[in-house]
Order: sequence, then C-alpha cells, then structure tokens
Amino acid sequence: MLLGGGPSSMFLVKRNFCKVVPGFRVLSSGRVRLGMEDGAPEDLERKKKKEEKAREKELKKLKAAQKAEAKKLEANAAKQVESKKEKKGKESNDDLPDSKNPYTPSGEKKRLAPVMAQGYNPALVEASWYEYWEKQGFFVADASSQKPKFVMVIPPPNVTGVLHIGHALMCAVEDTLTRWRRMKGYETLWVPGVDHAGISTQVVVEKKIMREKGLTRHDVGREDFVKEVWSWKEQHGTSIFSQLRKMGASVDWSRECFTMDEPRCKAVVEAFVRFHKDGLLYRDNRLVNWDCVLRTAISDIEVDYIDVEKRTLRKVPGYKSTVEFGALTSFAYPLEDGKGEIVVATTRPETMLGDSAVAVHPEDPRYSHLHGKFVVHPFNGRKLPIICDAVLVDMNFGTGAVKITPAHDPNDFLVGKRHNLQFINILTDDGKINGNGGPDFQGMMRFDARAAVLKALEDKGLYRGVADNSMRLGICSRTGDVVEPMIKPQWYVSCKDIAAKACNAVRTKELEIIPSQFEDTWFRWLENIRDWCVSRQLWWGHQIPAWYCTFEGDELKEMGAYNDHWIVARSETEARVAAEEKFSGKKIISFEQDPDVLDTWFSSGLFPFSVLGWPEATKDLQAFYPTTLLETGHDILFFWVARMVMMGIQLTGEVPFKQIFLHAMVRDAHGRKMSKSLGNVIDPLDVIHGITLDGLKAKLSQGNLDPAEYKTALAGLQSDFPEGIPVCGADALRFALVNYTAQSENINLDVQRVAGYRYWCNKLWNAIRFAMLNLGDNFIPSEELNISELPWSCKWILSALNGTVAAVDGHMEKYDLSAASSAIYSWWQYDLCDVFIELTKPTLSKGDSEDAKKLTRDTLWVCLENGLRLLHPFMPFVTEELWQRLPRAQEENSSIMLASYPTRRKDLDNEAVDAEMTLILSTVKAVRALCAACRVQPKQKPGGFIVTGDAELFTMFTDHSSELATLANLSSMNICNDVAELPAGCAVTIVNDKVSAYVMLQGIVDLSSELSKLLKQKDEESKKIEVFQKKISSQVYKDKASEEVQEADRARLAKMVGELELRVESIQLLQKLV
Repeated sequence: MLLGGGPSSMFLVKRNFCKVVPGFRVLSSGRVRLGMEDGAPEDLERKKKKEEKAREKELKKLKAAQKAEAKKLEANAAKQVESKKEKKGKESNDDLPDSKNPYTPSGEKKRLAPVMAQGYNPALVEASWYEYWEKQGFFVADASSQKPKFVMVIPPPNVTGVLHIGHALMCAVEDTLTRWRRMKGYETLWVPGVDHAGISTQVVVEKKIMREKGLTRHDVGREDFVKEVWSWKEQHGTSIFSQLRKMGASVDWSRECFTMDEPRCKAVVEAFVRFHKDGLLYRDNRLVNWDCVLRTAISDIEVDYIDVEKRTLRKVPGYKSTVEFGALTSFAYPLEDGKGEIVVATTRPETMLGDSAVAVHPEDPRYSHLHGKFVVHPFNGRKLPIICDAVLVDMNFGTGAVKITPAHDPNDFLVGKRHNLQFINILTDDGKINGNGGPDFQGMMRFDARAAVLKALEDKGLYRGVADNSMRLGICSRTGDVVEPMIKPQWYVSCKDIAAKACNAVRTKELEIIPSQFEDTWFRWLENIRDWCVSRQLWWGHQIPAWYCTFEGDELKEMGAYNDHWIVARSETEARVAAEEKFSGKKIISFEQDPDVLDTWFSSGLFPFSVLGWPEATKDLQAFYPTTLLETGHDILFFWVARMVMMGIQLTGEVPFKQIFLHAMVRDAHGRKMSKSLGNVIDPLDVIHGITLDGLKAKLSQGNLDPAEYKTALAGLQSDFPEGIPVCGADALRFALVNYTAQSENINLDVQRVAGYRYWCNKLWNAIRFAMLNLGDNFIPSEELNISELPWSCKWILSALNGTVAAVDGHMEKYDLSAASSAIYSWWQYDLCDVFIELTKPTLSKGDSEDAKKLTRDTLWVCLENGLRLLHPFMPFVTEELWQRLPRAQEENSSIMLASYPTRRKDLDNEAVDAEMTLILSTVKAVRALCAACRVQPKQKPGGFIVTGDAELFTMFTDHSSELATLANLSSMNICNDVAELPAGCAVTIVNDKVSAYVMLQGIVDLSSELSKLLKQKDEESKKIEVFQKKISSQVYKDKASEEVQEADRARLAKMVGELELRVESIQLLQKLV
C-alpha cells in the first residue's frame, strides 16, 4: 500500500503546534509525544486558527528541541564508536566482504553490497548516484510535455567563484523544491548557468598575468587580454558546476548557459538596441562610483561602506604609507575684495582644487552681505561665486559655509545643476591630479596631493585646523580601493516608468514576494530609483553595441565629445547603414565602437528569458516562460531581482516569474557576518567531506590577510573549530540549511547542528537495517492493507504518517521548508523510530501469530517506503540508497526521484487511536522522568502500575499495558482501580487528574545511597555556581570580556542552574521515599 499521487491529489493543511515544555516533543501532526498534561487530542480546526506569532514561537522551541536531539545523537554516535573500539576480536559488518559496495562504472546504476554496512558513511552513500541520475536524463525537461510546469533559473554564480555557504543554501532550497515538484508530477526545469562577472574575472586574470609575466593588462593589450580571460574561463570556469553536483543539484545540464556565450550575447545586444529605440537608454555626464585601481565605474553593490569614527590611518592600494581618514580640515577662502574670508571644512582637502563655489544659507545673517560676491581660489586665482542654497547648507553646522565641488561629490553635483556651476574634474582615471588641478599638483596621486594641499594652505596662512569627524568611507569590494565620485560620460537606462510597472505587478498580485515583509523594500527602492548606469570601463564583458562618428569639421575630436554622434545598432554593418541615413551629407572621418562594456547586471537581468532562447521564439520560451519561481537571497532583491522584473516586463510584456522567494543571509554561530578576516568563513565542501583544524589553518595561510587579520582569523578558527569540522555529507548539510530557513533575515549557522543531522542519517540507516533483518529475504509487500485488521500500533503510525504527509504538503506549497523538514524529522524520529519500531520488536521477535507479524511487517514497509519518499527532496542521496534496498513487488521506477510524492489518504486518519496514543505516551514520559529522578538504570526494568478510577481509561490502559511497558522500559505494567491495590515501595508521578503512574523501587534502587550521592553533587554544583556568578558579576570581567564571551558565559550559567534545579527535584523526591 502506498500513499501517493500526482498534482490532482494534492492536499493543503496548516501545521499544528502544541505547547512545548522542557523534555516534551512536538510531532508533525501536532501531537505531543512522551509527555502531555492533557490526554485529549487537540482539535484540528482550532489548531489551524492559531495566531502566526504563536506558531513562530513554538517553531523556535521545536528547533531547540531538535538541536538538543542532534547533539544527543552526536554524543551517542561517539559513544558507539568508542564501544566498537573496545570490542576487540569481534568482527563488525563493516569488515565483512558482503557489506562492501562493488565498483560501479560512472553513470551506471549503483551496485549495492548484499548486506548493509553497520553504520552510515556519507562518502560511500553519496558516491555514484548523481552520475547515474544525470546520465539517465532524469533532470532534463521536455518542452512538449502536457504536465503542469515548474520552472526556475539558478541565480548564476560568478565564473570566478567557488561554492560558498550562500550558494549551498540556495542549492539546498531550490533543489528541494525542484525534486518535490518533480515527484508531484510536474514537468520541472531548473536551468543552471554562470555569470561572466566582469570586474571579478578581470581582476583575477590581471593578477594572474602580473604574477606569471610581470605585465599589466595595458602591457598585454585588449585583444590578447580578452583571449587570456577566455583561456582562464575554459580552465577554471566550470568548477562551481562540479560543486553543485556534490550538493545533489538536479539542474538540467543540457540547458547549461554562460552569460557571454553566443545566444546570451545576442540577447544582450537586442535588449540594448530595443531600450535605445524605446527611448529608455541615453548617454550623459554624471557622477559615478569610480575605482582608480580598476579604472572603471562600479555599481552600488560593489561598494562596501565602513564607519570611521575619528581620525584613522588606513592602507590604500598603490600607496606605501597609510592615509588618514575621519579628519575634518578647515581652511579659509579670501574674499575677492581682500576684506575678509570665509572658512569652510572638508574631509577631502584635495578636492578643493576642483571647487567652483562656496554655498551659504540664504537666511544666515552672518553672510547676508556676501550674497552674489566672490572668493578667490588661493592656487589658481579662479573666482568662486558665493551662492545661496537652503537645500544643502545647514547654517547651524560648522561655520555655515560649504565648499562646492560638483565634479567630485554627489550633493555638490546637485548644487552645481541647480546653480549652473562649472564642473571641474581634477583626477585622471588612475587617480592622479590632472591639469585642472594646477601645475603644482599635477601628476600627484590623489592622497599624496591631499598632504601637499594642506602644506600649501599652511604656507599661505589659510589653514585653520583639523578635528575628528565621523564619516562613512566607500570601499570597492573587489580591490579595496577608496571609491572616488567622478563625473564621467556613461550610458544610462531610464528607470522611472519601468520601475512603476514593476511596482504595479506586486500591487496587483501578478508577482508575489515571499516573505511579504520584503514588499516594503521593493516599493521603497523602486519608487525612489535613480537611472541606471550600465556602462563599465572594462575589457571583459559585453562590448556596448554603439558606434561613435567623428565628422570633418568637429571642433572636438576625442571620442564621445558629442552625445548626438552615437549610433546604436546590432552590428557594425547595421550601424554604418544607420549612420549614412542619419548623417547624410556629413563626412565621417572616424567610426569607432564604444570600448566600454555593459554592467554585469544588464546581462544577468535578462537571464530568466535569455536562457530560454529569447529573442528567438523558441519552443523553450513558449513552453517555460514566464518561469514559476525566482529563489535568491534578500540582499540582491533590488540589485538583481528588480532589474529582471523591469527588463522582463519591458522586453517580453510579462513578469519573468510569478513568485519571488527570498532566503536569509548565512552568518556564523555567533551571528557575525562571515569574513575571511574573522576566520569564520565555512566552505560547504569542508562540511561535506570534513577537515582537520590543521587543514583549516593551511587554507587560511594561503589567503592574503595581513598579519593582524591573520592572527584574529586564526584565533577564530581555533575557537569555533577546535577539532576541525567532522564529515557531515551533503544530505546533512542540505537538511540543516533548509531547516534553518525559518530565520528570514539571518541564519546563524552552527556546524555542530549539521553534524547532528549527519548522526540522524545513521538513525535512518539503522531503521532500514532493522527492517531488512525483520522483513525477511522473501518478503513481498502487500498491494493493499486492510486497515480494520491492523494492530493498534499500526493504525496509529499510519495515522501519524498521514498527518505528516498532509502537513508537509501544506508547508511546501507555502515554501515553508523549515516547517516541512521539521515535520518530517519529527515523524521519523519521534513517531517511527522512538515509538513504532520499539513496539514492533516484541511482535516480530516473539511468538505472536503469523498474521500479526505479516500485518506489522507490511505496515513497517509502508512507513519506511513512504517516509523515504517524503524525505527525498531534502536528502536525495541517503534516501535513494535506502529506498533501493527496500523490497518491492514490482520495479515501477528505477529511482526514488521518479516515484510519486506521498499524499494524504483520509481513510488512514484515526482520531480515536491518536487520542489513546497521546495519553499513553504522556504516561510513558512521566514514568521515564520518575525513573530518571530515582536513579533507576536502564537495565534494571522495575515493575510499573497505573491507577485510574475512570472505567474507559482503565479498559484502554489494560488493552495497551504491553505497549506501555515496552515504551517505558518496565518489566510489566499493571492497571489498578485504587491505590490500595499497590504493593509497598512504589514511587508515584501524576499524569493528569484521572491517572497516576507508580514504579516499584524496593529492591531496585538503594535510595539512601543515591540520596547521599545527589546531596554531595548538589553541594559541589552550588559552590561552582557561586564562584562562577562572582566571576561574571565583577566589574573587571564586564570591562574586559567581549560581549560574545559574556553571552556564552550567561548561557553556561543558565545551564548550570538548570541542572542544579533538576538535581534538587530528584533529592526532594527521594527524601519522600526514604
């Protein structure tokens, strides 16, 4: 019997959450396992109406419970390893030839050993499966399919890149959704690709030729340099694809693309031409973020801002000495008539060489007599007008007078436009002072000129002092250079109208943003959008399809001098024809293509439709566009996602995708941004394969950190990974990352949690091993189960499975992958392994009827087979391997990924059995807690008693006394009507107002001895807490310890206090019994 079906049988249900108290476990179906105050089941409909806040709160608690369970699993696994080492002479399954997988040729179906290995090994399990899936074409989408479509494009990683933890999160989320939809019966297309990454790639190759040949790109020349880049791309550019394969990404490799391959180049040219034809693309002189090392404009996303609180020395590329920032320098401009001065202040003294005015507030009485007059530039004699500007000037700040440099400051640029000032550029492309700066400073590097200007001002008696000044300093993320605002002629896309269309798409629900909280960000950015500078002064990228005509008689001969001399076309031939028509009668003496290239975001903005063949009307474009979903990090919502939407609407007439799903940013376990200088960057492949601390140190030493940064990073490594990173495997990493997605803004990744899921995989492995041992060699699963004939525990586990299936489907439809993974985890861990498998052991190992054994085996098989399919999208490798081992009546599918996803069956719901099991498990929880408090060892198995005066409960407990005894680890469980029936020597715990549970301790536990031990431990722990509290309460500690250390110590203290409280509870209980 299978729980399965295609899209027509989908079922949506909201996850239920119950109140969680310490030690309680919440199941996917909403039931509490092993400890619930009330025996009555929660009403499903009432649960559906729970407030979202309550849901999030309980989800967090569940996460904490799972994390604790993961650590418990890790500890248990470690104990098992030690136990194996101690058992000398005893051969394990792993040492038997029958448990070793034979060699599998690449691309063939994996050949499995006849006997399962004793333990889960991620490296062995994950081998061979991906090659088989790929060779069989399981990932390839059929454009002619009539199935419903699910289409995504991968956010194209940089061609220079390697898989980082953000990519791993993206891959885990997107592949989980793709595999789920494929199993739901959809025709799925997930398109892979990489971005040419103009700046990043050019920087990498420039460093390479400098390292190998001692040459700059200018020494090599553009044509040969571009050849070098293509050569580098062919050698290294697809490494990230192999890493995506390691993660199990089921992308359609037959449609793999690169943003500079021929079809994408054609799309870029077509888009540029159409934008220009529609009047959306123009050329203008404006301020840009300029990188003097790269000699190009850069986008806002490539600028990192650092806060400088006071005068601070900082290294700048290309300078031998450090440069001071955070200093506010004051100097005087003499009035034209020589009768006074105006004092201004600046953090960039060198820019005064390009000043073209001094601004004051029109209502400032100090300067009212100077309106319309002039000051004189001290170095070149240029007259600078004193202008009134209420927008820029705050008369209460400083002297109330502001120097205006329109060509080198964004605010001053606007002032220059308002007052028609002169725009004086004083810098060359490589950051040196040009002729406009004057002969005394020409040729100096800009920050060397800063010192020279200050010295010259002092010599002229115009220097008025310096003070600390907090400021934000823009740094290029690629080169580390200080970004310089520069006025440059560039190509721009007019964004106002297309941004309004993108806003309207969200408002009309044509496009949905998930989580919806990011809609405000969407509107805020697009409603205040500036025109987009799309040109870059690089050599690697899409060369702009625009040609400049120089005419005989032009006064200015340099390229680009006249904005009306440009021709935009698809090719040079087309451009020449257009030029002859437009400039008929004029003699063209020069016809050159713009050497600049397009911003990388321009080509990636076309990605959702260019990968499907646009501008051609391909079958893929007709079948798969618009795509279904765009999944990416929320940090590039406006840099990339908004541009895709604007370009898609303008060029195709449709939104490029129907939904946007934004995941969180991954940070370290302490909530810090991952940074090489902190030593907290996590390589996903290191998590998959494991790495020693020495290995981590070796990788760190290969970087280019300065000594101080290296020391900090090394300390961070040793603190966070003292034992290195254990082997976790791709499945555990994927599951952990997906489970973290409930944190919508930031994910604080703890590698130990990933390791916990690796040990949980061992739990799955052992569940299948148990089944293989107990199903028998000749087991054939029944085609259908007669539910009414099933044993009570079988009815319950199928009802629990059914509830989980419904919950998971509902969560997946809402992209709540965290809740879905939690539901699956809960069912496997707490329902199947902790309860049902334990209950099957007496039936399968003792003299029960063959019918009962057959029904139990069938139910176990149904649970495992459906449970593996339920888990497959999250953990593809281990589920494939385990599913292949399960016996099947007939071979319907060659891979689990082709099997249907489980769907809810109403006939399996059983509220009565659920209610009974809920009360039984809460009773078991109470009994276990009582035994632990009384120091009963697991092997001792005392007798137990239930006392209830309720006739129905008496009957129910009597019917299931054996299940109670099994789960509570008791030798027996007797049901009584009255306390008078109990023998002496019993300890008691209250289950609820109708049920009490008792455990016989007489002859089992030496109560006096245990009490003495507990009292001694309590005294020792109390002293430790007292000493620790005194330490962290001291002022010296508070002054010297970092906030991270203090937070960790507070958590440690809370743990110590909690353990002491449990110890006190046990003492109080034993004192009552002694």
